[in-house]
Amino acid sequence: LLPLATPTLNLFFTLHLYVLSPFNGPVFEEQPSSVVYPEGLSKGTVTLNCQARASPAATYRWHVNGTNVPVGDLRYTLVAGNLVISGPQYGSDGGSYQCLAMNRCGTVLSRVANLKFGYLHDFSGEGQSPQTVYEGAGAFLACQAPAHYPALSYRWFVNDFPSFVKPDGGRWFVSQVTGNLYLAKAEPNDTASYFCFTTIDMDISTKSTFSKANQLTVQPDGTGVSNTRKSAPAIKVRFPAETYALAGHTTQLECFAYGNPIPKLRWRKVDGLLPSKAGASAEGPILTLPEMTFHDEGVYECEAYNSEGRDKHQGRINVQGRPEWLQVMSDSEVEISSELHWTCVAAGKPRPSIRWLRNGQPLSTQVINLALEDSGMYQCVAENKHDTIYSNAELRVQVQAPDFRSNPVRRLVPAARGGQVMLECRPRAAPKPTLFWSRGTELLTNSSRVTVTPDGILWIHNISRADEGKYTCFAENYLGKANSTGHLSVRDATKITLAPSNADINQEENVTLQCHASHDPTMDLTFTWAHNGALLDLEDPKETIGDLLIVSGQLSQAGTYSCTAQTVVDSASASAKLVVRGPPGPPGGLVVKNVAETSAELRWSRGYDNHSPIGKYVIMGCSPLSSGWRTMRTEPSNIEGNAESARVVGLLPWMDYEFQVIASNILGSGEPSMSSHTVRTQQAAPTVAPSGLGGGGGDRNELIITWTPMAREYQNGDGFGYILAFRKRNTPTWVVERVSNVESSRYVYSNQSLSPYCPFEVKIKAYNRKGEGPFSQIALVHSAEEEPTVAPSRINATALTAFEMQVSWDPVQHLSIRYWRQHEREAAADRVRTAGLETTARVAGLRPSTRYHVTVLAYNSAGTGPASPKSTVTTRRPPPNRPPGNVFWKTDGSWVTVRWDHVKALGNESAVLGYKVLYKHEGQSALKVLDKGKTSVTLPLPKDNGYVVLEIRSWGEGGDGAAHETIVSRLSYIPTWDLPSSNTTPAVTRTHYTRK
Repeated sequence: LLPLATPTLNLFFTLHLYVLSPFNGPVFEEQPSSVVYPEGLSKGTVTLNCQARASPAATYRWHVNGTNVPVGDLRYTLVAGNLVISGPQYGSDGGSYQCLAMNRCGTVLSRVANLKFGYLHDFSGEGQSPQTVYEGAGAFLACQAPAHYPALSYRWFVNDFPSFVKPDGGRWFVSQVTGNLYLAKAEPNDTASYFCFTTIDMDISTKSTFSKANQLTVQPDGTGVSNTRKSAPAIKVRFPAETYALAGHTTQLECFAYGNPIPKLRWRKVDGLLPSKAGASAEGPILTLPEMTFHDEGVYECEAYNSEGRDKHQGRINVQGRPEWLQVMSDSEVEISSELHWTCVAAGKPRPSIRWLRNGQPLSTQVINLALEDSGMYQCVAENKHDTIYSNAELRVQVQAPDFRSNPVRRLVPAARGGQVMLECRPRAAPKPTLFWSRGTELLTNSSRVTVTPDGILWIHNISRADEGKYTCFAENYLGKANSTGHLSVRDATKITLAPSNADINQEENVTLQCHASHDPTMDLTFTWAHNGALLDLEDPKETIGDLLIVSGQLSQAGTYSCTAQTVVDSASASAKLVVRGPPGPPGGLVVKNVAETSAELRWSRGYDNHSPIGKYVIMGCSPLSSGWRTMRTEPSNIEGNAESARVVGLLPWMDYEFQVIASNILGSGEPSMSSHTVRTQQAAPTVAPSGLGGGGGDRNELIITWTPMAREYQNGDGFGYILAFRKRNTPTWVVERVSNVESSRYVYSNQSLSPYCPFEVKIKAYNRKGEGPFSQIALVHSAEEEPTVAPSRINATALTAFEMQVSWDPVQHLSIRYWRQHEREAAADRVRTAGLETTARVAGLRPSTRYHVTVLAYNSAGTGPASPKSTVTTRRPPPNRPPGNVFWKTDGSWVTVRWDHVKALGNESAVLGYKVLYKHEGQSALKVLDKGKTSVTLPLPKDNGYVVLEIRSWGEGGDGAAHETIVSRLSYIPTWDLPSSNTTPAVTRTHYTRK
């Protein structure tokens, strides 16, 4: 998040005293936060927190606007370190508060917390003038919010609370910057009283208020035809030409347009890709960019568009950042006469300034020759207009005579023959002591095998048995003397006896690297292995034999392996190289150049061949239209292993692409390269024509042309639209119209001279900024029809059954039949429609023995014509509602004979003319129908033990009567006809009382 604005401020100390103290200065654990308190709330309290860890415990003071807070006053109370303000008062308690935590080690300042008072006054008592707007036009109502702090949120309600205004498909928008209510396209039912409703959120409460009524009246547009005045978008809510955003915070831009049809809105980043975190807000009136980064800086554009045109607005977002520490100081203890160098580095935008504090007071000059009184708490402060941050550290100053108690010389120091050993002498002392070494009574000085450094380290080289013995370090300063003694023990040296050998394997193969060693038998021996200098974490430390087994070797395991045999006094090492052959590594440095309309040049650098020559390269690509990475067409089509460039062909113009390169050898394909930056191919004129050309219908004097909008991959450039050409069939002159909206799918041509249902030849092509594409094939489209003016003739209605009738007429295309019962109103008539040149229609679902009136009307897409003269028909009497009874049956070999009693019709029923027998064998889905005039039927039985399902029903002029259903099988054989009815009922019998 941080730009290169990184100031550094160094503090140099020359010390003459040494820090050694059991005490600790204050370190904040809790600091105050800013508060917004409701103005006029006199009985509440505000608590500003402050707690610090310190030894001894810290005490606290508070400053407000740089002066002391009178703690102890009735309204100010200190609870631990927290400041409690009772009944905060606007004017006297508002300001910047800062906590001071202090003890004997020093004082530190907390961050600043602001106490501000929130308020929301009432709206002005004067209402705004009523507004009148024409239907289809745009409008806005001003909120004119009252004085307030902090920022408000806005809503509007209609007529009565809480009937809040909703977006309604993008027609309405409430600006959260001005509070104004915007209407993209007015409709008649928008006439109402509108109220601006404002809310303010404070830390402990919220407050709302609303305005006087804003009257809006919507009048007809004056054209005489409601809601037909079209208009291109006009952006009315515009975000600033320059917006400053804070890194890590959310930024919102507002954009809203008038227009009819209601404009749609979309956002883009002019100088790059729109951040994905914009999400769904990329197509709406408010663009939301959460957690801003410096990469989000740039020019943003809002575009409003509808079928009539488009409008655009641009503005720049500049991202700034709070100060953040890149390097801070830490608690320090230094020796007398040495230098202390404290560095603070902070980044931010604008570039932060840095200053220093000592015990809460400004440190204006460099401090040198420090004395005891210079001990204390130091703070580095970085600030810009967005924030102030603090870094704390403690400086301690103390004196002490030499003392080995906390860090004596090692009592026993083992060493290997022929090797070297280091003995350290590090007493605590201030000022820095003088140090020297002795062996027994012999003072040690520098020689070919002995080195004594100024800081007290003793080195002995090429050790032999004669070097064993006691060694003493002496330390002295003006405060006193001290010494400490250790014993040097000489052991046998460790040696590698079997070193690992170089190895060469293919990926996934196993290999063993050997390592053996000899050592002093009085000590333990441990083997460790390192890979390219990094210590390997082995499951078990190796002892005596240190062989390393590598299973299923991978490319990452190639390199130098070092075996180390180690005791507490010395070690010996040996190394070997392991070569792992495998697929190539990813190519590097992928760049895209010379991007054309349908091609682009790729260049890359060779990756690791992993010890097997690269055989070929494959280029992968993806675009917003692809579901993932896919192999691209290239020139040359086969890219050889020594190539470092190729051309990708077959791309779509004006499309975003990313590319990867994959290398392969005889061992397989490697990992892909890093993806290239996103490139967009050059624009080109469209190459295909829109599809789905057709149309027709509409109102009188209209020609409606429709087509399928072009998908993104066929647009080839921006500024996209359609060119329509149409003419009356058999005429020479084409009418040409342009439609500038890519999403348009229809065009309406109105002309009072258009004849009804006149054939037009129509063709269409696409265009963009680069040119025009080819025309489509010519389609035949008719202008709108005129509703029929002549009624159908020779109408005849005939009753078919008790429930159906048939209506006939002379041929007319597209008819509507209207029928209603006698004594009913014609307005309540039922309807049946026909299409094409039919001359008859069946009307079902009628009532038996009922008189009906029938008319026939012609219709088309323009409407319905006049009704024919009325025809009258009476439906037949209903069939008997009883099924055939006393059903008997018997089998004879592979046949079954079924008989039943005759059904007698009642006086109000139609006579029975015969019977219908419907049957199907087990497992069959289709019914077979037999018409019988008699009361018996003989049918075949299934060859196996299956069954037959029978339905028997009477029929006559009124239609089919109720059905009797029975199931017949060989297993339910009944041998005679004259059995009593109680003994002759089939195994399964069902009766249906539905009519067919």
